Amino acid sequence: MHEIAPGVSLLGGRPLHAINVYLIDDVLIDAATRWHAASILRQLRHRKLAMVALTHCHPDHQGSAWHVCRRFGVPLACHTADISAMEGRGPMQPSTFIVEQMGRLIAGPACPVARPLNEGDEVAGFRVVHAPGHTPGHVIYFRESDRLAIAGDVLANMSFLTGRPGLRQPPPFFCTDPAENRRSVERLASLRPRIVCFGHGPPLTHADKLHWFVERMRKRFSS
Repeated sequence: MHEIAPGVSLLGGRPLHAINVYLIDDVLIDAATRWHAASILRQLRHRKLAMVALTHCHPDHQGSAWHVCRRFGVPLACHTADISAMEGRGPMQPSTFIVEQMGRLIAGPACPVARPLNEGDEVAGFRVVHAPGHTPGHVIYFRESDRLAIAGDVLANMSFLTGRPGLRQPPPFFCTDPAENRRSVERLASLRPRIVCFGHGPPLTHADKLHWFVERMRKRFSS
């Protein structure tokens, strides 16, 4: 487990940064795939846990949530717009062939959501910022004190082909609304974070790279 900032640690995973899981104080943020359950539980075995909170309900973020909640006896939190998917009462969004196939391979069991999240709520000292587009209930967790953002999949900081670091928008076929996701990217930049932690890829500590990316994105989609 690697400390990124006070109270914020990145759990180990293989390959490194491919699918990220964070621990902020006693709250687990995201839960990778169902195949990561043993690794996550092993890394948490000497920790006290109060809650599991998702950035969004996709197979590579909710996969071990049920296992962790059951082992520690803790509640699950996610945005209200993703609850039906997390509880198995509706499909994960977008409801496409590739998301459905990924679900069969790596998603975890449905799990009751004990704490619905909405804009402005607080989780372990982080403010919940609704950032839809990738899924309807995607959120960013933002801490004002050091301007650290846990951004989920609004952006990735790696190439999924080469594994090299670099900011990328999620592929359109993984988004319910790519244009809305771009607005969420702009909202992330408007928070003026100093550190950005992603669902995929290493943390970004040079905020100018985020703002440069947003400017390029604006020019590309305004032409």
